[in-house]
Amino acid sequence: MLMFVRLVACYVLACVLMLVLLGGLLFAQQFALIELWLSSGQPLAGALLTVIPGSLWSDLTGVPDAASHPQVRSFLALLVALGQLALLPAVGFYRGWYRP
Repeated sequence: MLMFVRLVACYVLACVLMLVLLGGLLFAQQFALIELWLSSGQPLAGALLTVIPGSLWSDLTGVPDAASHPQVRSFLALLVALGQLALLPAVGFYRGWYRP
C-alpha cells in the first residue's frame, strides 16, 4: 500500500510539473510544440470515446452526444497527452526518491 501511495504522489507531482511546462510553453508562444504535444493524446482519446458507452460520456459531461462532440474530444486529448507525458517524470521521481 505504501508503494502505491508513493507512486501516486510522484505521478501527481509530475502532472503538476507538466501543467507548469504547458503554461511556460503558452507564455513563450510555442504553439507548434503544444500542437504536437496534444496530437500525442488524440489516438487514445479517440479509442476511449469509441470503447466507453456514449451514455456515460453524456452523463459525465452534460453534452448531448458527447462522444462525437469536437470540444469533448479535444479536452480529452489534452488530458490524455498531459497524463502520458507525466508518466516519464513520475517514474524518474520514484526511482530517484524511493530507490530500493
